Amino acid sequence: MDTGSIAWAITATALVLFMTPGVAFFYGGLVKAKSVVSMMMMSFGALGLISVLWVLYGFNMSAVDSVWAFAGNPFSDFALSSLATGETANVDLIGVAFGATFAIITVALISGAIADRAKFGAWMIFAGVWATLVYFPVAAWVWGGGWILNLGEELGLPGVIDYAGGTAVHINAGAAALALALVLGKRVGFQKGMDKPHNVPLTLLGASVLWFGWFGFNAGAEFLNELANTGLIVLNTLGATAAAILGWLLVEKFKDGKPTSVGAASGAVAGLVAITPACANLEPGWALLLGLVAGAVCALAIELKFKLGFDDSLDVVGIHLVGGLIGTLYLGFFAIDTGLFTGGDLGQLAVQSIAAFGVLIYSFVVAFVLGFAIEKTIGFRVKNEDELAGIDTIVHGEEGYKLETV
Repeated sequence: MDTGSIAWAITATALVLFMTPGVAFFYGGLVKAKSVVSMMMMSFGALGLISVLWVLYGFNMSAVDSVWAFAGNPFSDFALSSLATGETANVDLIGVAFGATFAIITVALISGAIADRAKFGAWMIFAGVWATLVYFPVAAWVWGGGWILNLGEELGLPGVIDYAGGTAVHINAGAAALALALVLGKRVGFQKGMDKPHNVPLTLLGASVLWFGWFGFNAGAEFLNELANTGLIVLNTLGATAAAILGWLLVEKFKDGKPTSVGAASGAVAGLVAITPACANLEPGWALLLGLVAGAVCALAIELKFKLGFDDSLDVVGIHLVGGLIGTLYLGFFAIDTGLFTGGDLGQLAVQSIAAFGVLIYSFVVAFVLGFAIEKTIGFRVKNEDELAGIDTIVHGEEGYKLETV
């Protein structure tokens, strides 16, 4: 492999790793001032824990030898001692690191659904077990030789398209977020209008970091293809995200009368989510339409929590689950050569749907059972009085802002 591709792989790995602090900033600005430390710590906790688990056994689980295997053997090369001494270790280990960054951010995304009310220790237990039982196997299904990667061949249909993680990352995290929101229940005083961000600039900074890092997220794996398709991926990542901002702001304007900066940031994330699975398989015009649709639909979808009565604090379900489903299923209609309206038939939509809803159901069920077990044993949610007093000082003994009074 040429040195340029290796250099890009290292750069992309750093970009995607930087996205998890971006999630921390994005989420941190959206919560109350007295829970910003707790919110950001859940992302940094994922950074520490999931990195270690990936090196120890997660990478081993992310590839399988047979189509219908659940996951790889976690102890096949524990702590990667054999891989690190192989002839191709220089390239292989960069791939390991790149894969780790996806595992980290997928777990971190879930935390937004349980803002203001989760114990850090319980979150860390959930994060480690969920990654082991859900993310590592799903990564094997989607990219590591598993049933989703081979579904089209098994059914005599086009192959499932999920270039950068619509199923493995966003639907996976969004379904788990919905499960945890149901397990932990509503925050004290939950009602429409209570979600006032304490620091809008911090949220905009987080969205900016995410968009910056997403070019590595979507185009990073191109180092394996000698950067053959990077131009299309980069343009689609730009265009769909920009169009999603416009879609979200239009809905806000007509629905609430005012376009907001938080709406612009949320629209950008919705567009990034939607283009993730589709970035390498859409013509630029169709990518723009995808972004516009995703921004508008996700802006409407975040209202579901009030209509259906679940407290998804920071709209992980409305943005990541809904946006991931839109981007994954959209390929069934507009994927280059295989979409229903771009030269194909319903086959692409069929395999996209099976993959999307298969991951959704599996992740939701495991997350719900796991979250319920933690809640009923050591407790997942803090006491109501601790939530009201401020979870930062109760759980971490810190305050996000120390304001001196005269």
